[in-house]
Amino acid sequence: MPEMYVDMRRPATSPAARLSGAHCSVAVVGGGQAGLSVSHELRERGIDHVVVEAHRVGHEWRARRWDSFCLVTPNWQCRLPGYPYQGDDPDSFMVRDDIVRYLEGYVAHFRPPLVEGVTVTRLRRSPGGVFELATTEGDFTADQVVIATGPYHTPSLPSMAQRLPDSVTQVHSSRYRNPAQLPSGAVLVVGTGQSGCQIAEDLHLAGRPVHLAVGSAPRVARFYRGRDCVAWLDEMGHYAKSIDDFDDAGAVRMRVNHYVTGRDGGRDIDLRAFARDGMRLYGRLAEVAGTALEFADDLKVNLDHADAVAEGIKDAIDAHISARNIAAPDEPRYVPVWEPDDQPRELDLDQADITSVVWSTGFRRDHRWIEAPVFDGRSYPMHWRGATSVPGLYFLGLPWQHSWGSGRFEAVGRDAEFLANHIEASRRLSDVCGTLTGAPTELASALPIG
Repeated sequence: MPEMYVDMRRPATSPAARLSGAHCSVAVVGGGQAGLSVSHELRERGIDHVVVEAHRVGHEWRARRWDSFCLVTPNWQCRLPGYPYQGDDPDSFMVRDDIVRYLEGYVAHFRPPLVEGVTVTRLRRSPGGVFELATTEGDFTADQVVIATGPYHTPSLPSMAQRLPDSVTQVHSSRYRNPAQLPSGAVLVVGTGQSGCQIAEDLHLAGRPVHLAVGSAPRVARFYRGRDCVAWLDEMGHYAKSIDDFDDAGAVRMRVNHYVTGRDGGRDIDLRAFARDGMRLYGRLAEVAGTALEFADDLKVNLDHADAVAEGIKDAIDAHISARNIAAPDEPRYVPVWEPDDQPRELDLDQADITSVVWSTGFRRDHRWIEAPVFDGRSYPMHWRGATSVPGLYFLGLPWQHSWGSGRFEAVGRDAEFLANHIEASRRLSDVCGTLTGAPTELASALPIG
């Protein structure tokens, strides 16, 4: 293992073993794109710190994505601090293994003080203002802490999943890998966010009979008027728009992402086309009673809503093109290829030969290990641009933390830069006021940096 890693699985004589009982200026919890980004920015400012990762760099992409997974944003939007996309195909879409290699390359590029295979199990602030972190390999302290574990912690399954018969194989989207993983027979996919739609397509392309419970997620066209819609929206400043510019910031943070795919060079995901070609669509799954399933009467509403959002985005692109006299080819608007006339609201699993259910029902946050009064009634961290009301405690990598790209490769670096500046200013203030002063920074000498 390269020396830029500090792996707690090494022999006890290694420098990593000295994490226990040590102190550092900043502890970063989480070694994904968010944690690595803020580590880069802290390194640039000469601030000693440690990044503690429970697994390996790239774990979320490596272990919780299916085989055909790829980004829905083009490669040129992969721009972590000091490490923009390194390949020669900026308009394509990284597949799962390429994403892992990108993150591993980032680690090799700037050599962060990274501890892998160690889980932080408790975080609290002592009466003296120092943060105490308990881990699976011992305890240490820090003056300031950045929580960079993202929002997707525990797979979320509805309680109705418990009422399915044992004969039905159930898989959460985070555990789905490929169609061959599931027993022969038809598959019910529940949920039509990005994961649900792409998994349904994966099964459909493999020739599996697919039944899809359609939710209220919106969609977006992949290309329009000669360019990827992402490129248009980036040019229009959409991704730089602050959460503070919205009147309903709380609702914006909870919005479901638009479904689209980067597979095979990128294309629309049109659920109506799937239905035309044999996939069975239903409304939201409402009830399970053994093999009997009941669906809400909202399929048409959900399909119409998704199309309306996609067409609204095209309206905004048209206005942008017109206002700036941009030369762009005309393109006919979308015409629905299928309508849900007299769709059944009930389904029997045995009669439909459905042997598997893939639950694409998202994740729950799990911050029980954080003992700090920074959460609202929905267990969401209360913050402004990542800074909480507890001095020295920050979050990074949350969806819409400051802008659309906050939880993504596109803009997490901007948020990391902001927090690093805040941390640096707090350190300077502590030198004057003593408000964040902790123990000597012993950890700096224990970690091989650079």
